[in-house]
Amino acid sequence: MTDATRPDDAEPGDFAAMIPAVRVPATLTFAGLVGGFAVGLILAGQPGLSGVATGVEALGGLWLRGLQMTIIPLVASLIVLGVIQMVAAASAGAMARRTLGLFTLVLAIGTSLTALVIPPLLDRVPIPAGAVQALRTARDTPAKVPGLADFLNSLVPTNVIDAAARDAILPTVVFFTLLAAAITRLPALPRRQMSELFAAIAAAMLIVIGWVLRLAPVGVFALALGVAARSGGGAIAALAHYIVLVSGVGGVVLIASYGVAVTAGRLPLGAFARALLPVQAVAFSTQSSLASLPAMLAACRTLGVRAASAEFVLPLAVALFRATSPAMNLAVAIYVARLTGVALTPTVLITGVVMALLVSPSTVSLPGSISFISTIGPIALAMGVPVGPLGLLVAVEMLPDLMRTLGNVTMDVAVTAVLDRRGGTRAAAGRSDGAD
Repeated sequence: MTDATRPDDAEPGDFAAMIPAVRVPATLTFAGLVGGFAVGLILAGQPGLSGVATGVEALGGLWLRGLQMTIIPLVASLIVLGVIQMVAAASAGAMARRTLGLFTLVLAIGTSLTALVIPPLLDRVPIPAGAVQALRTARDTPAKVPGLADFLNSLVPTNVIDAAARDAILPTVVFFTLLAAAITRLPALPRRQMSELFAAIAAAMLIVIGWVLRLAPVGVFALALGVAARSGGGAIAALAHYIVLVSGVGGVVLIASYGVAVTAGRLPLGAFARALLPVQAVAFSTQSSLASLPAMLAACRTLGVRAASAEFVLPLAVALFRATSPAMNLAVAIYVARLTGVALTPTVLITGVVMALLVSPSTVSLPGSISFISTIGPIALAMGVPVGPLGLLVAVEMLPDLMRTLGNVTMDVAVTAVLDRRGGTRAAAGRSDGAD
């Protein structure tokens, strides 16, 4: 986001410079998954070697706990930074408030539809027989499903430290959201100091996660070996089923982007589709919305969107708006709930929707493996869903992540066209603003 799109003292923009360069060995991690399954299938036919498989899987559990230990401090810091950034953006004027309002509407609709559609879809197209036990372990004990009264009582923590220690993520997030709102009311100097503190904590946690993820090939190999040794090939079928289902949710958001552009943005379908092809090519090759920003700006010029609108909305969209994330993240949590036997009551699903929306703007442009843990972990914890299976699912995240990026950049351009249309006549205004 450029300085022209936010007040001069909007501190959260400084966080981008603090984000460490984290390299996630995605290819090696996937290779570790395949290798773990292969060795585990061999051990599955050797009862005398079952102790070896159990010991190796325990090493994978240590790696998984290394990821889990960063969830609370990272999410708390990112929640604070995300709220401060949204407030700073909203203070830029009416255009910013309309933009944030449309972002929120699109995310809320997509996430709510996911909660309504995915559970019955899993009833009709269930996880393959025998695969339900494949990704479950003895540690994956579902938490007690709260009733409505328990849910409401848990929203406000009496002791936030105790709530964080118990992995009670929803009341913890509520506390830090209120804290962030209070920080925005402070004078400029303490506001900047507080935002820099939380930015430093988040950056430090990302460094720790980077260290842990360097060991992902080993950790995933160990987890996959134990799972395959227990269940044979069931886990492979479950992962394939998972990839298709979660990627399908992103595909629906991608298709909906064309509908938004045509119906609300009043763009011809063919012109929008042609203009988005170069954007989608960059998104597919880089799996990064930020790297696709120049191509998105060029697509807006082609479509006659005013330069002033595109240069304001698109950087804000890259920073705060990930159209596919809440829906796909909730779909992952629902899938793991089915794997681990968590009852998907209305209260559990509402909790998931709320948490998915709360953590969505708090994530920055990070590698998919890191954002996978920092966003889905809190949703799962809030719903009482064990996070153990996420250690294996992160190994195949590179595949759904392609659909995430494609859906995000396409919806980014679509909502930019909608907001530009609300601001005036598109083509003439775009050329007079120097769009060519």
